[in-house]
Amino acid sequence: MSSVNTTDSGQVLTLVGIPGLEDFYPWILLAVCVLYLMSLIGNSILFFIIRTDESLQTPMYDLVSMLALTDMGLSLATLPTVVGVFCLQFLRLHLPPCLLQMFFIHSLSVMESSVLLTMAYDRLVAICNPLRYSSLLTRDLTSRLGLLMVCRAVAVIFPIPLMLRGSSLCRGHTLSHAFCLHPDVSRLICSQLSAHSVYSVFAVLSTMGLDALLITLSYIFILRAVCGLASASERYKVFHRCVSHIVVVLLFYSPMISLSMINRFGDNRNPFIHVPLAYLHFLLPPAMNPIVYGMKTKCIYQRLIQRAQRAIQ
Repeated sequence: MSSVNTTDSGQVLTLVGIPGLEDFYPWILLAVCVLYLMSLIGNSILFFIIRTDESLQTPMYDLVSMLALTDMGLSLATLPTVVGVFCLQFLRLHLPPCLLQMFFIHSLSVMESSVLLTMAYDRLVAICNPLRYSSLLTRDLTSRLGLLMVCRAVAVIFPIPLMLRGSSLCRGHTLSHAFCLHPDVSRLICSQLSAHSVYSVFAVLSTMGLDALLITLSYIFILRAVCGLASASERYKVFHRCVSHIVVVLLFYSPMISLSMINRFGDNRNPFIHVPLAYLHFLLPPAMNPIVYGMKTKCIYQRLIQRAQRAIQ
């Protein structure tokens, strides 16, 4: 990927790491590899425990396993170029594979957002209407929602790389990150169609924007239900069931919202703001989510300890 034919240089992009920190790339590469190993191993263990334990075959844990699969996919989508950039200091990539990576990154991000929204609905029903939980949220419904998440992500994101396919680059060839993101690629395209700009805004607002709003509304209803409980111990016990989900939501949305605001309204010329946020958004949540659910969810933690003890014996 690093060797490029000059005849098609108009279709070649240069991926870079963090400008100004080239001397620290070996240490950054080490940190990046640790995060990828944490993500791939941690999510694999989490998924394996949930899928092989009969007591965890419930809608809630089905959603956790979906989150683990999505996180593994997101890590695999960014891993080749990120490791390549920090090994070689830069990486040249033709536009079509860059668009393919962009499609997977954004599709998986939309899917993760959908899973987090469904988890919020799961917590809402469990706390506000516990007597009807088993009828309102079944494993069959969870499977259907999982398929709907995939279809939604593909249907919304697929037109974006399709619109950019065959475009020429006349506003530079250097991206701001070690992976291909839509705002970063689209700013280098020669002809910026208004339809493409409008659709990209619609795609963000109709997926992650809408999901974030609905998750917020869910927790408003949850908070109202928790405040209506008589004793403080009951309030703590009920709200504690949401802690893992709240942490995962904050890990996912905080860097993403900050990055989106900077891309739209901030100073993109300052790489020391938006570049670290992009790495935080795509590397940190997949690595931390299995730790959050593994340590904070009692049933998963107990199964993990039991499997570890059996392995040692």
